[in-house]
Amino acid sequence: MNQLERIQRSLTKKSAPRFEIGDTVRVHVKVVEGEKERIQVYEGTVIARKGSLNTETFTVRKLSYGVGVERIFPVHSPIVSKVDVIRQGRVRRAKLYYLRGKKGRFAKVEEREFVGESKSSAQPPAAEAETVTAS
Repeated sequence: MNQLERIQRSLTKKSAPRFEIGDTVRVHVKVVEGEKERIQVYEGTVIARKGSLNTETFTVRKLSYGVGVERIFPVHSPIVSKVDVIRQGRVRRAKLYYLRGKKGRFAKVEEREFVGESKSSAQPPAAEAETVTAS
């Protein structure tokens, strides 16, 4: 590991937000207006993620009054105070640039559902029925 890599690792956040491509996120951004500082919320779909270590960025796209707006945020920047995941999307691509050409409900990403680990580790109901009938 060279000196540049060591510096990059030291600049990364300890608790980086956990989200993936296709997720609908709410990004809390610190905005400085004159002497005042406030938090602005930007909500949209994550269409891209690129970079590594402290140079990692993600692109969020939203529709504002019928116009598509994209904004790029650095993951490890102090400007991004928090990233909340609203919905988790099911996608099969690494970059969702094709959403730029879609409108209406075609521009939506299908929601992803989770199967709990406790269900998968339990025995299937058919196996339980066999043991009951056998005795």
